Amino acid sequence: MSLPLILQDRLRLPVVASPMFIVSGPDLVIAQSTSGIVGSFPSLNARPQPVLREWLTRITEELAKHDANNPETPSAPYAVNLIVHKSNDRLDEDLATIVEFEVPIVITSLGARADVNEAIHSYGGIVLHDVINNKFAKKAVEKGADGLIAVAAGAGGHAGTLSPFALIQEIREWFDGPVLLSGSIAHGRSVLAAQAAGADLAYVGSAFIATEEANADQGYKQMIVDSTASDIVYSNLFTGVHGNYLRGSIEAAGLDPNNLAQSDPSAMNVGVGEDADTAAKTEAKPWRDIWGAGQGIGAVDAVVPAAEIVERLTREYAAAKDQLLQQA
Repeated sequence: MSLPLILQDRLRLPVVASPMFIVSGPDLVIAQSTSGIVGSFPSLNARPQPVLREWLTRITEELAKHDANNPETPSAPYAVNLIVHKSNDRLDEDLATIVEFEVPIVITSLGARADVNEAIHSYGGIVLHDVINNKFAKKAVEKGADGLIAVAAGAGGHAGTLSPFALIQEIREWFDGPVLLSGSIAHGRSVLAAQAAGADLAYVGSAFIATEEANADQGYKQMIVDSTASDIVYSNLFTGVHGNYLRGSIEAAGLDPNNLAQSDPSAMNVGVGEDADTAAKTEAKPWRDIWGAGQGIGAVDAVVPAAEIVERLTREYAAAKDQLLQQA
């Protein structure tokens, strides 16, 4: 198992921050990357499409400024998430912008396409692909993905149902490239556990919702702080794809989280084409009103700067390693 050069000796902690719809933007990405982990955001968060160029300009300039001022602790690289599903009618425009800016890491989701991967490889970028099972993992690598993100049970937002141990084990039987593990990781010992299970890096999302830089409603942030694993509901009602959501937000929308209907997967709506104006005129919307979160949020006890989350994870990770050495 070896990491691409761009991820070698660039990380303070073996963590990639997951791109969260609506929540992740330039403020959060810059805070994450300057703290020493990979910051990321979905391209669809930049709306309308030309805003993506503005975001990438700001991120690259801010990270370059940080590196010039802090040569001994340079920033970690950043990543952009592309939804490859056919419903994304701005995929070609977003991809062209990503190629123009030579985004170092691209995370692809909901589909694997060789032409997308080839475009990213053309300038030396790497592609990490979200998968929820071994079948999708093999397809992604066949299409040219450089690495895999194993989205296991308990992950925030769209998530799988497999145990992280089972999913990583099956992938590692045939794939020795970069693997990230996602699912309930919000504590430093869980980062170490992900590596022990066979992953190279941990993929952490929900903990960063409760940060000052996150583009999330204050009620959302506080609900993350106040909730635990038992407050997470798994449903496909809201987007057509199964995902994990905060029980309190479902109840606030007037729905019974214990009796949610099933959605038709063919009517998938992951936020593609939905802008803020449209959302404001409609009833409860996924991500805006129905809030995603993973089962690891019990480790979050306050809304703090993103750098403080990274500091806590780093401290806990080191303590967990020391404890294992003492037990050996």
